[in-house]
Amino acid sequence: MNKFIHAVPNFSEGRRKEVIETIVDQVRNIEGVKLIDYYPDPDFNRTVVEIIGKPSPLKEALLNMAEKSFELINMEEQSGNHPRIGSQDTIPIFPLTNVTLEECIELAEEIGQEVYKRYKVPVYFSGENARNEKRESLDYIRKGQFESLMKLAHLPERAPDIGPAALHPTAGATIVSAGGAGLVAVNVLLGTNDLNVAKTIARMVRGPSGGFSTIRAIGLFFEEKNQVAVSMNMLDIGKTPIHRVFKVIENEAGRYGVSVVATQIIGTLPQEALISCAEFFLKLEHFNRDQIIENHLVDL
Repeated sequence: MNKFIHAVPNFSEGRRKEVIETIVDQVRNIEGVKLIDYYPDPDFNRTVVEIIGKPSPLKEALLNMAEKSFELINMEEQSGNHPRIGSQDTIPIFPLTNVTLEECIELAEEIGQEVYKRYKVPVYFSGENARNEKRESLDYIRKGQFESLMKLAHLPERAPDIGPAALHPTAGATIVSAGGAGLVAVNVLLGTNDLNVAKTIARMVRGPSGGFSTIRAIGLFFEEKNQVAVSMNMLDIGKTPIHRVFKVIENEAGRYGVSVVATQIIGTLPQEALISCAEFFLKLEHFNRDQIIENHLVDL
């Protein structure tokens, strides 16, 4: 049976359309690989790409994308609202069909080794590939971002896992990881432009500062909307459903006289994540997944 892996690479450009298209072109029209979609964000100055594919062609597609990111994005000139340390900032992969987590961990190791071997860009391993407990978290690796890490990468606790104890002068470094399930990225937009409100709520809901253990969150300002948002990476929506965090954010925002005006889902997510929201907010009783008509298509 065919094996398929889900990859969600992020590169540090969300404004220059021609650069974005050239980088994304590296994963288009490749046999054994499907580009699901890509999500440029000018405020973040970052693009999230979603791909599924068979292990071998997916690996090459991801490496080709990284090469083009290194070529076209100069971190000395890049700025944006999203934490980042490199042109091809992250390459996370997850098992999708007929693939084990162990196989994904092995593939992530291969990708990391090839990134440095081919392009001489240092690599940090995170997630299941982390060399120590601290590096399981992207927050720890990205602390201080590109600018600070350029000055600190010579320290043993901050040095890359592959490559010299330094960052590439223009490409920075790349974080490669494998995980059991893909994270879900959610922005909860607030009816205010007061960034302090968003930062306060983000600090309250994220795990490292005493909130939900499976949530990483920051407060961000969206210039185009003149609004702030609590931007979250939800690492396990089974343990911490979207609706649970949403209600906490809504209640906390109410303390400041602020309402929630919208929720954005960045990229894909499991169907179950939205079903659990419907069950909660609609108070569904005895709901059966077979009541979703599209679920019967797989049997045809």
